[in-house]
Amino acid sequence: MRRKLSNAVVAQRAGISRTSLYKVEAGDPGATLGTYLRVMAVLGLEADINALAADDKVGRKLQDLALEGDPSASRRRRSAGSPTQAPVKPADGTGSLS
Repeated sequence: MRRKLSNAVVAQRAGISRTSLYKVEAGDPGATLGTYLRVMAVLGLEADINALAADDKVGRKLQDLALEGDPSASRRRRSAGSPTQAPVKPADGTGSLS
Protein backbone atom coordinates (compact mmCIF):
# COMPACT_ATOMS: atom_id res chain seq x y z
CA MET A 1 0.00 0.00 0.00
CA ARG A 2 1.13 3.55 -0.62
CA ARG A 3 1.07 4.45 3.05
CA LYS A 4 3.70 1.82 3.83
CA LEU A 5 1.30 -0.03 6.12
CA SER A 6 1.04 -3.78 5.87
CA ASN A 7 -2.31 -5.41 5.29
CA ALA A 8 -2.14 -6.89 8.77
CA VAL A 9 -1.63 -3.45 10.37
CA VAL A 10 -4.45 -1.81 8.35
CA ALA A 11 -6.83 -4.66 9.18
CA GLN A 12 -5.92 -4.50 12.87
CA ARG A 13 -6.31 -0.71 13.08
CA ALA A 14 -9.63 -0.89 11.21
CA GLY A 15 -10.86 -3.67 13.47
CA ILE A 16 -11.57 -5.99 10.56
CA SER A 17 -10.22 -9.29 9.36
CA ARG A 18 -7.56 -9.50 6.68
CA THR A 19 -10.13 -11.30 4.53
CA SER A 20 -12.43 -8.27 4.77
CA LEU A 21 -9.53 -6.01 3.83
CA TYR A 22 -8.79 -8.17 0.78
CA LYS A 23 -12.45 -7.83 -0.22
CA VAL A 24 -12.15 -4.04 -0.02
CA GLU A 25 -8.96 -4.05 -2.06
CA ALA A 26 -10.52 -6.30 -4.69
CA GLY A 27 -13.74 -4.30 -4.90
CA ASP A 28 -15.75 -7.33 -3.80
CA PRO A 29 -19.47 -6.47 -3.59
CA GLY A 30 -19.61 -8.43 -0.33
CA ALA A 31 -17.57 -5.76 1.47
CA THR A 32 -19.81 -3.49 3.51
CA LEU A 33 -19.81 0.28 3.40
CA GLY A 34 -18.79 0.29 7.06
CA THR A 35 -15.72 -1.76 6.21
CA TYR A 36 -14.77 0.71 3.50
CA LEU A 37 -15.21 3.61 5.94
CA ARG A 38 -13.03 1.92 8.57
CA VAL A 39 -10.24 1.33 6.06
CA MET A 40 -10.54 4.88 4.76
CA ALA A 41 -10.24 6.20 8.33
CA VAL A 42 -7.08 4.16 8.93
CA LEU A 43 -5.58 5.55 5.72
CA GLY A 44 -6.60 9.13 6.58
CA LEU A 45 -9.10 9.28 3.74
CA GLU A 46 -12.35 9.50 5.71
CA ALA A 47 -13.02 13.05 4.47
CA ASP A 48 -13.03 11.71 0.89
CA ILE A 49 -16.43 10.10 1.54
CA ASN A 50 -17.86 13.59 0.96
CA ALA A 51 -16.66 13.43 -2.63
CA LEU A 52 -18.79 10.34 -3.14
CA ALA A 53 -21.87 12.16 -1.89
CA ALA A 54 -21.19 15.35 -3.86
CA ASP A 55 -23.75 16.53 -6.37
CA ASP A 56 -23.16 14.88 -9.73
CA LYS A 57 -24.31 17.61 -12.12
CA VAL A 58 -23.71 15.59 -15.28
CA GLY A 59 -25.43 12.54 -13.82
CA ARG A 60 -28.44 14.60 -12.77
CA LYS A 61 -28.72 16.14 -16.22
CA LEU A 62 -28.65 12.69 -17.84
CA GLN A 63 -31.25 11.48 -15.36
CA ASP A 64 -33.50 14.45 -16.11
CA LEU A 65 -33.19 13.87 -19.84
CA ALA A 66 -34.11 10.21 -19.42
CA LEU A 67 -37.17 11.16 -17.38
CA GLU A 68 -38.31 13.64 -20.01
CA GLY A 69 -37.99 11.01 -22.72
CA ASP A 70 -38.52 11.48 -26.41
CA PRO A 71 -41.47 13.90 -26.93
CA SER A 72 -42.36 12.32 -30.28
CA ALA A 73 -42.59 8.91 -28.58
CA SER A 74 -45.14 10.22 -26.08
CA ARG A 75 -47.20 11.63 -28.97
CA ARG A 76 -47.10 8.24 -30.69
CA ARG A 77 -48.22 6.53 -27.49
CA ARG A 78 -51.12 8.94 -27.07
CA SER A 79 -52.34 8.58 -30.64
CA ALA A 80 -51.97 4.79 -30.56
CA GLY A 81 -53.94 4.61 -27.34
CA SER A 82 -56.83 6.81 -28.50
CA PRO A 83 -60.16 5.01 -28.87
CA THR A 84 -61.39 4.28 -32.36
CA GLN A 85 -64.82 5.44 -33.42
CA ALA A 86 -67.53 2.81 -33.40
CA PRO A 87 -69.46 2.30 -36.67
CA VAL A 88 -72.62 4.33 -36.90
CA LYS A 89 -75.84 2.27 -36.87
CA PRO A 90 -78.34 3.04 -39.62
CA ALA A 91 -81.36 5.10 -38.69
CA ASP A 92 -83.81 2.37 -39.78
CA GLY A 93 -83.04 0.36 -36.60
CA THR A 94 -82.29 -2.89 -38.41
CA GLY A 95 -78.75 -3.06 -37.13
CA SER A 96 -77.48 -3.88 -40.62
CA LEU A 97 -75.02 -1.58 -42.33
CA SER A 98 -75.91 -2.75 -45.84
